[in-house]
Amino acid sequence: MSATVLIVEDELKLRDLLRRYLERESLTVLTAGTGADAIALGLGADLDAVVLDLGLPDIPGEHVAAELRRSGDPPILILSARASDDDRVRGLELGADDYLTKPFNPRELVLRVQALLRRGRADGTAAEARSFGEGMLLVDEGRHEIQVKGLPVELSRSEWGILLTLARVPGRVYSRYELVNAVRGYEWSGYERVVDTHIKNLRRKLDETSDGSGRLIVQTVVGAGYRLGLAADRGT
Repeated sequence: MSATVLIVEDELKLRDLLRRYLERESLTVLTAGTGADAIALGLGADLDAVVLDLGLPDIPGEHVAAELRRSGDPPILILSARASDDDRVRGLELGADDYLTKPFNPRELVLRVQALLRRGRADGTAAEARSFGEGMLLVDEGRHEIQVKGLPVELSRSEWGILLTLARVPGRVYSRYELVNAVRGYEWSGYERVVDTHIKNLRRKLDETSDGSGRLIVQTVVGAGYRLGLAADRGT
């Protein structure tokens, strides 16, 4: 079955150009020229990915992204004329999965959308749940669920990708470069700040030291990167 991609772009010529490029890859493409139309389509369609321009005429793109997240959590590629690293970091902190600045090569956009779709399919691959730290952390890759001390934790797509990467080989130190490639599939020039921001948010959500043990789920290795600080439990 073909994947469905929603393009949200108010510039008609660019919207049609992107639609043609994506349709050449046998993708089903929906288009919207306003934020309101995008939200309505998101509520009524099963979306596999979204290409979202932040500069919409009616509703801020950030609001559209938040609404689409609530309606099914499709991976989102942000389009923006803002090209600074600070703007990119802010865009990714919104929960977007990728960020592409205008002007861009349409073929690059196609490759990035395909990378989002591949990661989405990989996320759905069945796998057994694993526990760490004598049950402190449970990672259920098949169900895409995390529990800390028996309580579910909601993570963004990028936070999930980072934690899952760390959990696959507990104790191994992953550099920021490795983590951003695991999450996004390629190097991005602002990866160090992006990964650090995601780690900060991840630690806050995991509430690591609330049991008084002082055990850190995600440990910093100065000058090297990050690792999972809990050993895998036997039988997992």
